[in-house]
Amino acid sequence: MTGENAELIRVLEETRRWLALPENDFSWSSWVDQAAALREVDEDMAAVARGEDPTDLGVLFAPTGPIQEVSLSSGWGQEFLVLARQFEAAWEAYRAQLTRRR
Repeated sequence: MTGENAELIRVLEETRRWLALPENDFSWSSWVDQAAALREVDEDMAAVARGEDPTDLGVLFAPTGPIQEVSLSSGWGQEFLVLARQFEAAWEAYRAQLTRRR
């Protein structure tokens, strides 16, 4: 695992911890429920660990994307903004690494 993989996985693990909070409200997100959200994040983490390109990952952190919707309706919107900034930096480094390998 490269440094780019590790940082992106760290951000996804932190995001997963927030999404796993029992009091989260998923009604405004595109996910049916918490299990669906966690499953998608787990699948994306596994893809990153394998060095693959989970193309939908950027959508999850987009403004009004599903993670932001959950964070706003669940009371951790400010924490999401921190995660989103960390994600953007890690995602950019990871995508650059993928481009170099091609």
